[in-house]
Amino acid sequence: MSRQTESPSAMEQLIATLDLEKLEENIYRGTSPDVGWQRVFGGQVIAQALMAAQRTVDADRFVHSLHAYFMRPGDPSVPILYQVERIRDGSSFTTRRLTAVQHGKAIFAMSASFQLEEGGYEHQIDMPSVTQPEDLMGEKEFKELFMKNAPENVRRYWSRERPIEVRPTSLVHYLTRDKLDPRQDIWVRTVGEVPHHRHYQAAMLAWLSDMTLLDASLYPHGTSIFDPTLQAASLDHAMWFHRPVTYGDWLLYTQDSPSASGARGMTRGSIYTRSGTLIASVAQEGLIRKKAND
Repeated sequence: MSRQTESPSAMEQLIATLDLEKLEENIYRGTSPDVGWQRVFGGQVIAQALMAAQRTVDADRFVHSLHAYFMRPGDPSVPILYQVERIRDGSSFTTRRLTAVQHGKAIFAMSASFQLEEGGYEHQIDMPSVTQPEDLMGEKEFKELFMKNAPENVRRYWSRERPIEVRPTSLVHYLTRDKLDPRQDIWVRTVGEVPHHRHYQAAMLAWLSDMTLLDASLYPHGTSIFDPTLQAASLDHAMWFHRPVTYGDWLLYTQDSPSASGARGMTRGSIYTRSGTLIASVAQEGLIRKKAND
C-alpha cells in the first residue's frame, strides 16, 4: 500500500491539529481529532492556543511562560476559534492574551510571554535518580494488565495509536487502593517525528504537559482517574519554558501534589531530558470530586 493511501499516523494527525487555519488577522481556527473522549483534551487546547500566539510574534521571540484557565469543556465535534490580543511588543518581551471560543462562548483563556533570547545567570535543580525507561514495562504490557478494569472511555482512548508513549517508574497505584505518597515519575517520548521548528517543539511540550499531571493529587486518597465514580478535570495550567527541547529520546516528567482541598488538587511538574537538563516547569490545579448520584 502506498503512503498516499495510508491513514496518517498519530503524530502526523497531531501535527496537523497544531497547524491552525488563519481566518483573519489575530484569529485562528483549530479542529480536534477523534480520540474517544467526549471533550477536547486540555493539552490540545493549550498547544493550539500557544501556536496561535506564536504566529503573532517576531521570529526571534520564544515563549518563556504561559498561564491558562479552562472555563468550559471543549466540544471535539466543532472547530475552536482562537482570538489573539497583542497586549505588548517591547524591546525584549512580547505579551499575548488569547481566548478560545466555541458555540459563542469562551471555553479557555491564556496569557503568554515571549522573550528575545539572551544570556545570563544559570542554575537548575538536579533530576531525581529513577529507573531508566528500558527497564520499565512498555505500553503494550501495561494495556494487557490494567486496561480491562478501566472505564470504557479510558480503554477506548488507550486502545488508539497515540503520538506519545508513557512509562511510569512505578505501577503500585494501579494495583492497590492504599493511600500513597502524592508524587510520581513518568518517562515520556514522542512516537514519530516532531518538526524541527521551535513553534512546534514548544507546542508539543505544552501538549504533553497536561498528561498524567492530575493523577498525583489522587494517590493519597487511594484512587485514580480510572475510578468511574470520580469527576476530574483541569481548572488552570501554568508553564515555564526554561530551555529549548528536542525530541527523539525519553523525557522525565517528575510530578508531585503539595495539597488537595475544596474538591481541588494542586500538582507541580518538572520536565527533564534524559541527560538531566531541566527544560520546563509546570503547575496545575484540577477538579477532583466524586460524581453526584444519578
